[in-house]
Amino acid sequence: MSESASGSTVVYLGLGSNLGDRRAHLAAAIEALGRAGIAVRRQSPLYETRPVGVVDQPPFLNAVVEAETTLAPHALLATVKAIERALGREPGPRWGPRVIDIDILLYSDLQIATREPWLEIPHPQLWRRQFALAPLADLRPDLRDPEGAPIRERLTRLRAAEGAMVWRYGADGEHHDPTHVS
Repeated sequence: MSESASGSTVVYLGLGSNLGDRRAHLAAAIEALGRAGIAVRRQSPLYETRPVGVVDQPPFLNAVVEAETTLAPHALLATVKAIERALGREPGPRWGPRVIDIDILLYSDLQIATREPWLEIPHPQLWRRQFALAPLADLRPDLRDPEGAPIRERLTRLRAAEGAMVWRYGADGEHHDPTHVS
């Protein structure tokens, strides 16, 4: 994972929504990314996810997109936060309900940790969250966790420890086998 032939950087962004028309919010976020010059190249299937942290809220729809950008990491962060606000995200409790959430999961092979503004890449919870790993594994089955384990092995270990937290969300809006994430 590195720079593309065009000089832009390949990034992976996690998207989530659990309020209103979740699918429409994700689609609007992907369109807004494109308008902001973040070229979405591929999108994972949608996954329905049990809430993490604050469990008394509706389930999330999650996806990961692979995109190319010429934006530097902090500019990318500012852009995705502006997109969230434009799509109706309002400040609320950590892990609470939201119209849209866009997280920078990976930015090429870059590792960064800053406090002002806060930015950590890879995303600090990436390897602990089924809702990020399941769709990311669809796009990057070759990816390995920091200990060198394949992404699908890491996902299997998380499911064994926590139970299934994510399942594929069909094009028909139906839930598919919640005990198996392909």
